Amino acid sequence: MVDEVAPELFRVEVPLPNNPLKALNSYVIRGTDRNLVIDTGMMREECERALAAGLQELDVDLARTDFFITHFHADHLGLVSRFATDTSTVYLNEPEAKLVASFRGAGAFWDRVAGFARTGGIPEAAIQEALRKHPGVKYSPPAYPEFTVLGEGDVVRVGEYNFECVATPGHTPGHLCLYERDRRLFASGDHILGDITPNISAWFENVNPLGDYLASLDKVSALDVALVLPGHRRLFEDFQGRIAELKHHHQVRAEEVLAILATGSKTVYEVASEMTWNIAAATWDAFPVMQKWFATGEAAAHLRYLEERGAVRHEMRDGAAVFSV
Repeated sequence: MVDEVAPELFRVEVPLPNNPLKALNSYVIRGTDRNLVIDTGMMREECERALAAGLQELDVDLARTDFFITHFHADHLGLVSRFATDTSTVYLNEPEAKLVASFRGAGAFWDRVAGFARTGGIPEAAIQEALRKHPGVKYSPPAYPEFTVLGEGDVVRVGEYNFECVATPGHTPGHLCLYERDRRLFASGDHILGDITPNISAWFENVNPLGDYLASLDKVSALDVALVLPGHRRLFEDFQGRIAELKHHHQVRAEEVLAILATGSKTVYEVASEMTWNIAAATWDAFPVMQKWFATGEAAAHLRYLEERGAVRHEMRDGAAVFSV
């Protein structure tokens, strides 16, 4: 599906089969000299066909097309190597340009994630199954193009549009949004979504992604935005209202975690098993392994946030972090 969002700015809906997100919104801006594609979809045949069909419908010449990737997750970055040409510039933030370089090889990104998962109390069999099924493992490209690094305040110009880069760490370490000040457009990636809550997970030590995310929400709330172009689901207008809803959501989640720990000390995995999740499963044991994985990552982010605020503490027991109030 292709629809025009603003003059010469189009949304191409890229399906994400068997994924709760349903689809990715890839945005295409046509210019006189250069075009720009914001995010691409996973490295899957279904995604590639849909994006290729959308670009063909819009008569986009890939030799004159650049790519802006909001963040390094496979549903946003996965296809860029298939569509970028020798004359394309591919933009990505610096922290994640470094991360994708460590995706493969011994001691690399996924080994670090697995090690942190063990300290969270996730059973080893579940860790191995999750890593086999993880979309970041299955649907990332085998090789990456050379990235042109962008950061806060950099400007990407295409046609009549001047997009300012806004650093919004939280969902990922270097997440970047694009703000078109004159047209009051905000391409939010996965920083702000209209009817689902972005996943905020902690998979490394010494990070506070929820703290970063809440600070990023506060930061962008000062912008004058008429229309949000999110990475998934519907476009929406109530920018300030949605920010308030997301902040309230995480406040409620943090309070839920404290209530769970009030009944006794628990690992991250155990905390996650008692949290409320909008998943069609009667019990935690019935959750698909990937949903358990993402739930545990969210629990870890909330526990880390609370620990930095002095509301909880942890100690290591038999290789796992056990949290208490």
